[in-house]
Amino acid sequence: MPPTPVAAAAATDGFPTPNAQQLKAISKQADGSLSNAPPPAKLADSTLQSLQAIAVNEEFEVAYFRSLLGNITTGVKGYESYKGYDKHALEKIFKVVIAQEELHALNALNALNKFKKLAPLPCKYQFPVTNIHDAIAVAGVFTSFVMGTLQDVSQGAATAGDVGIVRGVASIIGQEGEQNGFYRTFIGAVPSEKPFLTTSVGAFAYSFLNNNVIVPGSCPYDVNAFGIPIFQQLKVKGGPIALAVKPEDQTFDFSADLSTVQGASKFSNGDSTGLFVTYFSGQLLPISVPVKNFKWNGGKVTFQAAFPFEENIMFGLSVAALTDGNNFASPDDVPAKTLAAPALISVNDEF
Repeated sequence: MPPTPVAAAAATDGFPTPNAQQLKAISKQADGSLSNAPPPAKLADSTLQSLQAIAVNEEFEVAYFRSLLGNITTGVKGYESYKGYDKHALEKIFKVVIAQEELHALNALNALNKFKKLAPLPCKYQFPVTNIHDAIAVAGVFTSFVMGTLQDVSQGAATAGDVGIVRGVASIIGQEGEQNGFYRTFIGAVPSEKPFLTTSVGAFAYSFLNNNVIVPGSCPYDVNAFGIPIFQQLKVKGGPIALAVKPEDQTFDFSADLSTVQGASKFSNGDSTGLFVTYFSGQLLPISVPVKNFKWNGGKVTFQAAFPFEENIMFGLSVAALTDGNNFASPDDVPAKTLAAPALISVNDEF
């Protein structure tokens, strides 16, 4: 991943702290505004923690799409081919997307400020793409991942009794789905990914951001301050994302650095008994397959695991974790047994 770090967000519209006039301009660009319904009287600490993770993610998305828009506008090499969309159309689309993502972030930041919780402001970021096709493909993967994470936020809020935010979170899931239909169509995939979108958990999303796109040390806050675990990165086929995976049973090469992971040293003898790759796919219960060809080299490990596509019809996004255990009753049980995560695997039904 060799990209140049990118600044958080342009300040021309005042984001992430717009005044009233700037917020109105953002709303007009976004084709809609923040809710004017009164906020809940209280929110559980776990829900506020989820909102902190949402804010971090939405700020990253603002920066990502600003970078993409800038590359399209200035004609950076690799961003000249528009798959039938002219430059003006793509500029229009991504200006709207950026404003909508800004409102998603402001929605979370406003709630955190109301309850006097740390409201994270943007960091600097690095993006693993060098052309428009890959930029849109990666946007599709992380948008699917976000929708899975927002399922977790909704579930957690409802469980904590914070049903007042569920309607708004569900509206964001739908909006992100509208975006993703475009991204998928752009790269030649069927626009609707799966009948039931893949779920995930908040700690995996926060780990992915900190391990892959946030420039270390660039955040104006302590990334550990929220109490959200940051797992070591699990890599598949040499990176955090496997794009354009064929729709078939296959074996993947995985790697991770477990040298600082508590409880991992028991595998230093090279015996991988009890180690599994656990996949989230759709709304299926977590799918665990045993690790094989495991090698330990000073805590840096390589291994293989099956990708059981046919049995589970694993189109769309699959989220993989290296786990010290299997037979999980729900996705919520997986983080406690996770050694490294997540690896994101994308299998498209192409047309």
